[in-house]
Amino acid sequence: MNIQILPEHKLSSVAPLKQCDVEKKEVELILVKDQNGVQYTSSSIIPTPGNGVGLPGPAPDPERETWGKKIDFLLSVIGFAVDLANVWRFPYLCYKNGGGAFLIPYTLFLVIAGMPLFYMELALGQYNREGAATVWKICPIFKGVGYTVIIIALYVGFYYNVIIAWSLHYLFSSMTRELPWLKCGNSWNSVNCTDPNYINGSVLGNGTYAKYKITPAAEYYERGVLHLHESRGIQDLGMPRWDLTLCLVVVVFILYFSLWKGVKSSGKVVYITATMPYIVLFVLLIRGITLPGSMEGIKAYLNIDFNRLNNLEVWIDAATQIFYSLGAGFGVLIAFSSYNKFNNNCYRDALLTSTVNCVTSFFSGFAIFSVLGYMAQKHNVSVQDVATEGAGLVFIIYPEAIATLPGSTFWAIVFFIMLLTLGIDSSMGGMEAVITGLADDFKILKRNRKLFTFATVFGTFLVALFCITNGGIYILTLLDKYAAGTSILFGVLIEAIGVAWFYGVDRFSEDIERMMGFKPGLYWRLCWKFVSPAFLLFVVIASTLTSGGLRYDDYTFPYWANLVGWGVAMSSMLCVPFYAIYKFCSVPGTFKQKIAYCITPEHEHHLVADGNVRQFKLRHWLAI
Repeated sequence: MNIQILPEHKLSSVAPLKQCDVEKKEVELILVKDQNGVQYTSSSIIPTPGNGVGLPGPAPDPERETWGKKIDFLLSVIGFAVDLANVWRFPYLCYKNGGGAFLIPYTLFLVIAGMPLFYMELALGQYNREGAATVWKICPIFKGVGYTVIIIALYVGFYYNVIIAWSLHYLFSSMTRELPWLKCGNSWNSVNCTDPNYINGSVLGNGTYAKYKITPAAEYYERGVLHLHESRGIQDLGMPRWDLTLCLVVVVFILYFSLWKGVKSSGKVVYITATMPYIVLFVLLIRGITLPGSMEGIKAYLNIDFNRLNNLEVWIDAATQIFYSLGAGFGVLIAFSSYNKFNNNCYRDALLTSTVNCVTSFFSGFAIFSVLGYMAQKHNVSVQDVATEGAGLVFIIYPEAIATLPGSTFWAIVFFIMLLTLGIDSSMGGMEAVITGLADDFKILKRNRKLFTFATVFGTFLVALFCITNGGIYILTLLDKYAAGTSILFGVLIEAIGVAWFYGVDRFSEDIERMMGFKPGLYWRLCWKFVSPAFLLFVVIASTLTSGGLRYDDYTFPYWANLVGWGVAMSSMLCVPFYAIYKFCSVPGTFKQKIAYCITPEHEHHLVADGNVRQFKLRHWLAI
């Protein structure tokens, strides 16, 4: 029997009741624990038909759906965490920051911060069986954090779906005998377009091949797809491109029909979207290592330079990469795990999925740098001259290399299918965080999930139209920097403090014990209480200090664009203080009682009137 739990009474103090004439109810006690003389239970109360008698309160929710199979959940988490950044960012960071030496800070931050945060979010969602907002019934004043991460996930959907639409556009364009970015002479090419065969080290001078913007591949991306040459800047957007609009419509339809039935439908889609990238990466690696020059690329990728570890920037890159790679803080892990069975071993899940994600990042580097080594040899330049990250890697350099191979059409189709599947399941995760987070908070949305899902994906489509105009890349760059930059780091920092300090790491550990039968070890408790918050504070400060003005290649954004960007960032972060003020003003009592109600779990509010507030005692703050 699946467990139903009343929202305000997940744990209830058991006390004798007066004999009264009430109808019978089925009660399933799943655990009884004696603590400080009080028995705590987690139970399921299923009323029989008829009028109930007792204190007024919200009706219990309908039974929460669960994943069809355990593998559905695992693939969904892996599919969300393994995204485009695993392919277009980690390999370049590893190469730039000392090769194999970069794995030292990367692995360190994974163990002391990445995995603990990943584990914390999975356990938090699974125990409370709520989305990112309503999960904060454990400490009501922090509910604003839930709204922060929901808004951030929505913002990311505005531009992330556009990148998927680009991949779809390239996929359609690849279905031809000769790839359109192979040669000059097309309608979109400029008079300066240069055949790559004539570009070598002497032509580049002090520049790098990756920054050379007049190759057929570079012009196809910027002029043929984006039409960037028709925009003078962020103030000159133009109308949405019809071809990208159609691709975006297809992406939105895929997302809607993957999400409309909840985890029952999305859990089946990930069988394809989460596994396909691994098949394609393996195929691309096998093809890559057969190319001339591939070994030089792989050697450059793995070249160990321990001197780079003396540079603080390397450690900052490792910290930010591990954080963004695992995807903690977007509300997705909380949403996904809330559909688990109560006694699911989320500890094992956290170790497995976070490890798979990081190994995938490292593995993808071989597929990428084997091809970059081939490109370097072809143009008689060093790997450094062709190595790049982001869209320039997957939409310019890699497609150009593929275009020179026998059977280029096949390899292009395979590569862009990989990008499409990498993006789709990550976007599905972000949308699910928004849908679950708000549907759990507003029951009318849960009752009309299909309509709400449509409204959400259609809303992201409308905003995304700004990103597929002639100057849309400028909007996308602004959102990419500010929508989920410092704001998501701030949100997870507050989340870690709320769980480990205000709710209590000892109480959180007891919740985990109720689910799985064992408490987290001292290592995890110390990480949650001290290491993870310190790590997040370090990343927040570092990202703020190293943040410069907005740029896209040689274009510098106007000052007002940076202000708009910070406005986007603040619009989500301000949910934390604004909701805290609202909550404090809305609860009854004296100043001290208001504080108590705000920081006490909802199921313990009856203790506040008796003055028995755990957070007002020193032992709460010292407990581990």
